[in-house]
Amino acid sequence: MEREPEVVMRLGVTMFATDTAMPVAELARAAEERGFVSLYLPEHTHIPVSRRTPPAGGQETLPEEYRRTLDPLVALSHAAAVTERLALGTGIMLVAQREPLVTAKAVATLDHLSGGRVVLGVGFGWNVEEVENHCGPDGFGSRRDVAREHVLAMKELWSREEAGFEGRHVRFEPSWSWPKPISGPPVYLGGAAGPKLFAHVAEYGDGWMPIGGRGVRAALPALREACEKAGRPMAKVIPFGTLPNQEKLGYYADMGIEEVVLSLPSAPADRVLPVLDDYARFITL
Repeated sequence: MEREPEVVMRLGVTMFATDTAMPVAELARAAEERGFVSLYLPEHTHIPVSRRTPPAGGQETLPEEYRRTLDPLVALSHAAAVTERLALGTGIMLVAQREPLVTAKAVATLDHLSGGRVVLGVGFGWNVEEVENHCGPDGFGSRRDVAREHVLAMKELWSREEAGFEGRHVRFEPSWSWPKPISGPPVYLGGAAGPKLFAHVAEYGDGWMPIGGRGVRAALPALREACEKAGRPMAKVIPFGTLPNQEKLGYYADMGIEEVVLSLPSAPADRVLPVLDDYARFITL
């Protein structure tokens, strides 16, 4: 009887890149040298000081790195310049808060210059006042619909020589826009399991990025069903922001998960590198 092929676990990392943390280029080099396959950077354009919205992570006070976050695409361009194989991911991009024509150009340019290494992790946002500053007083309630149209519009620009779009939130006439991305790029959606999110994944995503990875096994049947209804293959599942141990990674591997993104502290190099070295022991080369 033939044995099932063993799942090779690939590991990536994510860090809140800020003006006080380890420089992104140094982190990217260190990650690639140690055998990590991807680097994901998050996004917050600004944090309103009113702080009407409690921190999503349940903290009493929002950690300082949220207010100091670098632009992920600009920061990833530094990572691209000093690496050869490392996948360059947004984790996550708040795509409803970005103008799609400009963002599509920036993503395609980074993908073109990096040789097709961009992975677009997108999400909808949890900070009500941040979303409203971008999208107006009703923006938080409509952010999922806006994000959907922004991604669909960008996909048109990336895939067609003459691309136009007509939606509720995005409209532009048939247009030329180059470069075209090499990698697609794949689009992974972050967020909690549920029918709304899985409908989005099945329609216009390539994968699901559950934060921390809790409840993944229980959610897989619903995700598979959503993909089947859309006539698409099962989406990839990439647990994101994980604090690893051997048992947890083995648990993911048993489910057929091939990549996990590990959380690094937002800190200078003397604090980040020991953690990176510790994580490297889990890499299967």
